[in-house]
Amino acid sequence: MASSNALFLFPETKSSVLPDPSRFFSPDLLSNPLPTNSFFQNFTLKNGDQAEYFHPYLIKSVDSSLCISYPSLFHNSDFFYEVFTADIIISGSNGPGPRSRKTHIISSFSDLVVTLDFPSSNLRFFLRKPVYNFSVSGNSITISTSHGVRSLSSSSSTKWSDKLTNNQRWLIYASSPIDLTKHGDSSIHCRGGFTGIVRITVLPGSNPAFEILDHYKSSREYFLSKLNSSCCDLHVIRSFGGISTGCTNSSVTVLDHFRYKSIDGDLVGVVGDSWVLKPDSVSVTWHSMKGVKKDSYKEIISALGKDVNGLNSSAEVTSSSYFYGKLIARAARFALIAEEVCYLDVIPKIVTYLKNMIEPWLDGSFKPNGFLYDPKWGGLITKQGSKDSQADFGFGIYNDHHYHIGYFLYAIAVLAKFDPLWGERYRAQAYSLLADFMTFGRKDDNNSNSSYPRLRNFDLFKLHSWAGGLTEFWDGRNQESTSEAVNAYYSAALLGLAYGDKHLVETASTIMTLEIHAAKMWWQVKKGEALYPKDFTAENRVVGVLWSTKRDSSLWFGPKEWKELFVKQLVNWTLPALQRNGVGEGWKGFLYALESLYDKDGAIKKIKRLNMYDDGNSLSNLLWWVHSRD
Repeated sequence: MASSNALFLFPETKSSVLPDPSRFFSPDLLSNPLPTNSFFQNFTLKNGDQAEYFHPYLIKSVDSSLCISYPSLFHNSDFFYEVFTADIIISGSNGPGPRSRKTHIISSFSDLVVTLDFPSSNLRFFLRKPVYNFSVSGNSITISTSHGVRSLSSSSSTKWSDKLTNNQRWLIYASSPIDLTKHGDSSIHCRGGFTGIVRITVLPGSNPAFEILDHYKSSREYFLSKLNSSCCDLHVIRSFGGISTGCTNSSVTVLDHFRYKSIDGDLVGVVGDSWVLKPDSVSVTWHSMKGVKKDSYKEIISALGKDVNGLNSSAEVTSSSYFYGKLIARAARFALIAEEVCYLDVIPKIVTYLKNMIEPWLDGSFKPNGFLYDPKWGGLITKQGSKDSQADFGFGIYNDHHYHIGYFLYAIAVLAKFDPLWGERYRAQAYSLLADFMTFGRKDDNNSNSSYPRLRNFDLFKLHSWAGGLTEFWDGRNQESTSEAVNAYYSAALLGLAYGDKHLVETASTIMTLEIHAAKMWWQVKKGEALYPKDFTAENRVVGVLWSTKRDSSLWFGPKEWKELFVKQLVNWTLPALQRNGVGEGWKGFLYALESLYDKDGAIKKIKRLNMYDDGNSLSNLLWWVHSRD
């Protein structure tokens, strides 16, 4: 995949709203692009003391100590979330430090691992995602709890068992002999000092068989395969809907009884050297998969003529990067629909419109707004977003990047398809936009784009994207609009098609496929399934906002009643909401498109009665959708 240095394509900015990464990242990391939607993001914001979810634990860094919770679940029909309780607190020998003291420094990180250093207590924590235990190194350790220590026992000088008054049992493994003693009702002290690594894990139940952990106390976890070794590790994995999984080693054991609870479903133990995911791939094409029925061409062409006639690049236009992106993507849809129904006469006008609309954002001549490069975190922000953290829906603090840029990439890909010379002229800008959320390598990798962090939005454990950016939230990261996330990677794949970039097509379509599977698994709520609590499942067919540690029926832009947007079950569940005050016709268009899957004639009648469409939608697009489905 081609790379381009954003510093030479978009002006550099000194944003007044971005947080300072030097508060928590070690100095040697600051010269590299930094993650803005990572699994440890809360550790980098404000006081760095909000919890992050390391399945199955919630972990906080507070007062020079690490607080660990094996959480319980609160739930009702509107939402459910993981409840943090400080089950285990690990600190230096003097206990938690004063609040004024800097709590931690991030000294290294990768896709699934982060290292937290506590200079004041000489402790280092190795946190892996997911974890069934924690590694900590230091010369003096105190373990305390918000409950009480009922008993402390050891079977050897390197293994201890800590039973709490809430009936949790935690195992403590040490790399060398350690002398622990109960101190008061709620803490354990290390006598005589200790140098080495301590690993701590909760047992998920009372079954003695769970102490199979003894066999893997020195092994690495999920996705951290050992090289040149025939020994197998214990992995804690999830099941994925629509994705076949398997281990590359034939001697695999699934420990079905060994399960940890999590908000995303049970984590199941698997013994094996590595784990392979094989998603059922989704093809990427310019047009509909099965084609538009020819007897519908006339109807679609009639709508296209009106929609294309309304394109006017000289008209007053929004300065919002989000709504501007939807506007140009909407026009690009007209070109592809026209090509599919053989209405080629309108394509030149669409191409001219797209050039006039896109170029000002790529060459910096759009005065109200534009893309800038932020060297502090390493990424694109907007002029408006560099001064106002709320502008462009938080794009200036790295919120919704894949949404906004996805729309721009869609329009650019379509324009480059119809005008390859234009595409070559702006290829560097197109790939720089792409790299903001689709960089695969790191700075020290060969051929890596060093201006941006690796996969800004996509989570290589959860296998879906997050949208929240550099905003601290009690419930961690979040994503609402899975469809726009899918569109981002679909648009990236189309860009690859336009430029003949096979690698980009393959990687973007793979991520898009994973995003689709994740949306089906975690955002769609299906009757009769046991993934989510019964009271929530009974009242909801979709999740409004999915958080790291919470599932919410409400939305960012409206009350929970507006979210009702599968097919018959989903449509019937949603129809009453269309009569409520404030529900615009733009939402009705999407619902009627779903309804057309089982009642085509009825849906078309409703679509034709619409007077307005979502700003990224149109009558042409809805008719194309209806007539290209089975």
